[in-house]
Amino acid sequence: MTQEEQKAFFFDQGYLAVEGVVSPDELVACEEEIRKLHGLAAKLAARGDARSGHFQREPYAKDKRQDGLPVLRKIEQTRDFSEVFKNLAAHPKLVPVVQNLIGPDLLLFRSTLMLKPAFHGSSHGFHQDSAYWPMEPPALVTVSIALTDSNSENGCIQVIPESHKWGMQKWGNIARPQDAALTDRKNLDTSHAVEVPLMAGTALLFHSLCVHGSGPNHSPHPRHTALYAYFPPTVRYIARGAASSRAFPVIAGLEGRKALTMVAEHAA
Repeated sequence: MTQEEQKAFFFDQGYLAVEGVVSPDELVACEEEIRKLHGLAAKLAARGDARSGHFQREPYAKDKRQDGLPVLRKIEQTRDFSEVFKNLAAHPKLVPVVQNLIGPDLLLFRSTLMLKPAFHGSSHGFHQDSAYWPMEPPALVTVSIALTDSNSENGCIQVIPESHKWGMQKWGNIARPQDAALTDRKNLDTSHAVEVPLMAGTALLFHSLCVHGSGPNHSPHPRHTALYAYFPPTVRYIARGAASSRAFPVIAGLEGRKALTMVAEHAA
């Protein structure tokens, strides 16, 4: 697709897949880094380090271990623990695609690894990202980079095309048991949901109002995903509770600044 076609498809359907963003050599480096981070998770937990809270265990694997390491569901704030995943957020093949959608100035809201471990990966219920994020308007772009092949067997992402046009809605808990339905909502029409299988190295971009979820991983193959959320500086940071401020990393633009501090506004 041309840039114009990519943008038109994204804003019409609410998502966009771009192949070949991450090279095979980069994928190998990412997988090596993920194993190191599992080891770090074990060390931090053993010594009661508060940073271990960024490493969430798979809730439905209980206390099981794989290859002697904890079974993790996700790792938050990966840029604080890994140069590999800090740099991946600014990948030269990814940044222009995101800029084409929301403009030249890119701030990073979230840096996460989503891990569906072999045999134990739980379902992720249908939801909209913006329902959980204090940003208005909800104009963020979530990027899910497949670090391993993603398919029906290991719980690839499902999206509901055009659902970003529904407006903001309320959702429940995202983490769900392996065999649970992807929603408890009786009024949610999921008949148009489509699975989006991805080859490793492909980036799936979706609007932060696009309804998405994923099934369980019963397979012997993990589904590893690097997830980033970008937004333009025109978005307002809305306080939930006491007034606060937060510094967001600058990924591109803003005259080369490293970060931008935004003061939270109170919700109306």
